[in-house]
Amino acid sequence: MSLKRAVDFFLVVIASLILLVPSLVVALCVRFTSPGPILYWSKRVGRFNQIFLMPKFRSMRIDTPTVATHLLEDPDRFLTPIGSFLRKSSLDELPQLWCILAGKMSFVGPRPALYNQYDLIELRTAHGVDKLLPGLTGWAQINGRDELPIPEKVKFDVEYLERRSFGFDMRILFLTAEKVIRRKGVTH
Repeated sequence: MSLKRAVDFFLVVIASLILLVPSLVVALCVRFTSPGPILYWSKRVGRFNQIFLMPKFRSMRIDTPTVATHLLEDPDRFLTPIGSFLRKSSLDELPQLWCILAGKMSFVGPRPALYNQYDLIELRTAHGVDKLLPGLTGWAQINGRDELPIPEKVKFDVEYLERRSFGFDMRILFLTAEKVIRRKGVTH
């Protein structure tokens, strides 16, 4: 665990330096294209089912209901003018580097559930996935991202739990970069 934390800390410092200017550009674009705050803070489920606040660049209007995007009747109508681009490029995720620095998240782990995704939380807890730090990316992310039904997502989370290692994390990071570049698996 200490090696993973050390690698996370090293990578987050490097990533923060490299992504400082792009983050500032995204922040300005969010500010000038829609009313409301630049960041959206959502309640997420962390290690041992502890709730924490996770920031994202705001890609949805401020009147959007607090549910998983796939549960919205017409998610596209809630997107800000640059929201679709932010989500498909994963640029909305950049502020989560703060959560990695703070030790609330890791670069690799199961994506943190929303506090009200009870079915996902319950299934992860039943399989012991709740003992992992949530990740910016994970094995389920690169195997379907938004397209996976919850039982299949948890199956990948359990596989990660059983296979986790430094090498596996590096493979997941590499495959994530490839998915982000190709914009695969993002529906909204």
